[in-house]
Amino acid sequence: MNKTFRRHAALVDHMAETLGVDLEEQVFRGNIGINDIGDAVLNCTGCTQADDCDHWLAKQKGVSERTPAYCRNSEMFVALKG
Repeated sequence: MNKTFRRHAALVDHMAETLGVDLEEQVFRGNIGINDIGDAVLNCTGCTQADDCDHWLAKQKGVSERTPAYCRNSEMFVALKG
């Protein structure tokens, strides 16, 4: 796995945690597939604001209600939050 992909996989995972979404649990429940998570990571790699995302995630305390406006996976996360 290359460095960019690893970084964005970590961002997707951290964003999910920050929003109170357990991606593994969502897979088990059938709400999302492994390929969907891979697609979310690929979608994230196209973002030009990864540094801003790192900073936004670092500032969050507790569970956040929504992603930052620039998040390319906002719709997925909102759907998973239910």
